[in-house]
Amino acid sequence: MADPASVWRSAYRHPTDWDAQYPPLSLPAMFAASAARWPDRALIDFMGRKFSYAESWSGVRRVAAGLAALGVGKGDRVGLFLPNVPHYVAAYYGALAAGATVVNFSPLYTVDELAHQVADSGTRILFTISAAALLPTALQVMERSGLEKLVVGSVAGALPAGKSLFYRLFRGKEVAKRPHDPRIIAFSELIHNDGKAPDVAIEPETDVALLQYTGGTTGTPKGAKLTHQAMTANARQIVAIDPHADDADRIMGVLPLFHIFANAAVLNRTVLNGGEMVLLPRFDAAQALAAIQRTRATAMPGVPTMYQALLDHPKTATTDFSSLRVCISGGAPLAAELKARFETVTGARLCEGYGLTESGIASTNPYEGENKTGTIGQPLPATSFRLVDRDDPTKPAADGEPGEIVIHGPQIMAGYWNRPDADADVFVGGGLRTGDVGLIDADGYIRIVDRLKDMISVGGFKVFPSQVEAVLYGHPAVKEALVIGIPDPYRGESPKAFVTLNEGAEATGEEIMAWLNPRLGKHERVVAVDVRLNLPKTLIGKLSRKELVAEERARAAGAASSTSVA
Repeated sequence: MADPASVWRSAYRHPTDWDAQYPPLSLPAMFAASAARWPDRALIDFMGRKFSYAESWSGVRRVAAGLAALGVGKGDRVGLFLPNVPHYVAAYYGALAAGATVVNFSPLYTVDELAHQVADSGTRILFTISAAALLPTALQVMERSGLEKLVVGSVAGALPAGKSLFYRLFRGKEVAKRPHDPRIIAFSELIHNDGKAPDVAIEPETDVALLQYTGGTTGTPKGAKLTHQAMTANARQIVAIDPHADDADRIMGVLPLFHIFANAAVLNRTVLNGGEMVLLPRFDAAQALAAIQRTRATAMPGVPTMYQALLDHPKTATTDFSSLRVCISGGAPLAAELKARFETVTGARLCEGYGLTESGIASTNPYEGENKTGTIGQPLPATSFRLVDRDDPTKPAADGEPGEIVIHGPQIMAGYWNRPDADADVFVGGGLRTGDVGLIDADGYIRIVDRLKDMISVGGFKVFPSQVEAVLYGHPAVKEALVIGIPDPYRGESPKAFVTLNEGAEATGEEIMAWLNPRLGKHERVVAVDVRLNLPKTLIGKLSRKELVAEERARAAGAASSTSVA
């Protein structure tokens, strides 16, 4: 049987069309071209300190030379366990320039999570910083895994002089001391060279640039193999749809760069476009508002919870948003009420888009022109969406009926790392199965109905949680909502809702349920509404069902155990 990923690359990728639009290009070559064209432009603003393209490219070359001196070469895996700091940019492109494959790791990983992915990917060298929240974890992983070297940077060294001194004097408790160990190298030591790294021949269409692990919402996370061409094509696609691409370009880097959304829509597209990234180590509403005003930022990709947090902050009322042109929302459905309020308060356009770890950015509503609220917009250039039968993906969905979305495009992954079994499940007819169920209208706008894995089976009827959540958001007291299926001895599953309330609002679960259920079909009606102070969120801040599902399963198991004992 042919490898599904190979079938996609050869028979279904329409190389003439795609290659004419996006000729093969590696990520280091993309950076080098931008550094040569705009050497004096600022690429990074980090807490007020600027790093030019020329300075940043020099850092990339010195990282590449340092890694080469350690024996890193073509195909080796280099891990990044970093927040949004300048070290990330140099390490990311430097590892790629050395011919290595980058493996992104979330700074919020536990020792067990990081150790598993380091071992699974075969990561040899790991970059981190001397933060108390990171370095101790990395040190434990080094003792438990096959890591050969740990490269440790200092955030203080990347800050403006005044802030650097303040950091050293007053934030010492947040800094972990680097042990004396020959396996541990200071970032400054690694880059203490002339930057003359050996030139490595990179094949953009076959060499893997990035191993990006899935969120692991179902089962063990898998490493998506993204080639240089997939990454640079996606950057070019994103720039191609931006009507302001040739204007001043200062983008807020508040999404974590380790995530595919920020990697594509903040890092790579900005390097390609000669723009400037305003990096914050993590999202903080007050810091983000201050940075937007200080830098006159023009764009801010984010997730809905970030935009809600900005609106909820008291400093929003006095923030000057006049420079902000467009914000891209992804990662979770964007509520119509949130979109309308954000656009009214800021004057910026808030456009909903869509992508996956395996696909990069695949669609978005236009930055200018018609936005269809509740849709993920239209496919990016050289990208197509089609709908297949939910039960048999080899067949097209019936006309007018929802179907599983399958994506075709040059940004699609080459397959999963060491998981041919998973490749066989995810590629169909030359495209990538998304697991999302949707509809496509006559204008090519795509509406997500729900996730196949989230669908609730109620007495043989299929209930999509997002449809119930959409109704919940119409209640004046509801701020956030999640709906899951819980075990039901008669119907198999029943929907249960979890909500948080708007500030100052008061409502009980019983009151909300009494309001909600008459607005739903009989099979969609919830058996309970649980009002909470907070709902679980993923590492990038989008609402997450899996913790609630695990909680309800544990509760059901406990109830069953009590019954059997009795």
